[in-house]
Amino acid sequence: MKLYSIETRNLKLDGGAMFGVVPKVMWSKKYPADENNLINLAMRCLLVIDGDRKILIDNGIGDKQDEKFLKHFHLNGEETLKSSLAKLGLSKDDITDMVLTHLHFDHTGGSIEWNEDKTKLIPAFKNAKYWVSKAQWEWATKPNKREKASFLGENIQPMEESGQLNIIEEEGELFPNFHVKLFNGHTDGQVIPHINYNGRTVVFMADLLPSTAHIPMPWVMAYDTRPLLTLQEKEQFYEEAIENDYVLFFEHDIYNECCRLEATERGPKVKETFKLNELLE
Repeated sequence: MKLYSIETRNLKLDGGAMFGVVPKVMWSKKYPADENNLINLAMRCLLVIDGDRKILIDNGIGDKQDEKFLKHFHLNGEETLKSSLAKLGLSKDDITDMVLTHLHFDHTGGSIEWNEDKTKLIPAFKNAKYWVSKAQWEWATKPNKREKASFLGENIQPMEESGQLNIIEEEGELFPNFHVKLFNGHTDGQVIPHINYNGRTVVFMADLLPSTAHIPMPWVMAYDTRPLLTLQEKEQFYEEAIENDYVLFFEHDIYNECCRLEATERGPKVKETFKLNELLE
């Protein structure tokens, strides 16, 4: 098995929304904002290569949306999904399995693209199975008013129409050494992959824990549909992560790619931060 960090550009979101009830005077010390209160966030994905299987977890915002939509998010960063894969000698056609943690546009926008003459939306990964949890699929295809703006039909319907959609019914082993667990605080049926790599467990954090700055228990996003449930899920996850020395891989933290946790009297803290390739060396 080989693991690769895949950058897909960065976006900016409102810092207050990202840190919920936590005052700016506190969160801005850990994650700085610009003059418009925007914070810069990665849309970092993870590629798992195991034998003939090439599994990509999430795929960023994509590039099919119009300029009016994309300008709201101030995209920045040089690396795209295409260029990141190309550095490894790969293209989107090489991906065999596209695992989507959830269907918010910044995690699944790259799933679908226009055909050559821009007359039809088609899967960007034409040879891949698309994996989505049952709970998330039902939640996203019948969106509530609070999340509706994050679930874009053009990112979702073409998966089903293509016949490439595969539903994850429950937690467990999806592939050898690749387990999925389901979390519901941020959005129903968020998939959090746990990967067994050389005796270590690497966890793709998605929006369960967007950054190291979100590690304190009450630091929960305003985007979460059930913040009190997120608190419970974080507490349970921390117990497992510390006991089993998990490696946390961050999708949105532009400053830190991975970390390990330790228990302290004041709660879980970062023990160390590092790049994924440092773990692999």
